[in-house]
Amino acid sequence: MLDVFTGGTKKSGADFEVVVLRDTQAVAEAIREALAVAGAEERPGLERAAALVAEHAARPEREVRAEWVRGILAEAGVDARSQELHAIRALRKAERGLSLATAVRLVREAAAVPADSSGI
Repeated sequence: MLDVFTGGTKKSGADFEVVVLRDTQAVAEAIREALAVAGAEERPGLERAAALVAEHAARPEREVRAEWVRGILAEAGVDARSQELHAIRALRKAERGLSLATAVRLVREAAAVPADSSGI
């Protein structure tokens, strides 16, 4: 999950106007609690879920931001690599609070970070 805030300026020292919010710790804890009382039938599914949550939580913020941007651009039918200006415009239209500088950085980041093929 990502959230946009508009307080990120050079004066405030914020590097990005986009913050990655993760609630994977709460999800992981709930799965651990369920595993503690799970029967043999439920165990394999819960163990797989725990592994997926751990894998997802380990992803770098840069990768999560790039995936988020690619999702927005896919909905707009725009490719970050071949249509940078259209991508910047589409991203700012979808997230009105983004500054031009942040939108440029996010689109370029999305174009540079390889798409995750793991299906997470």
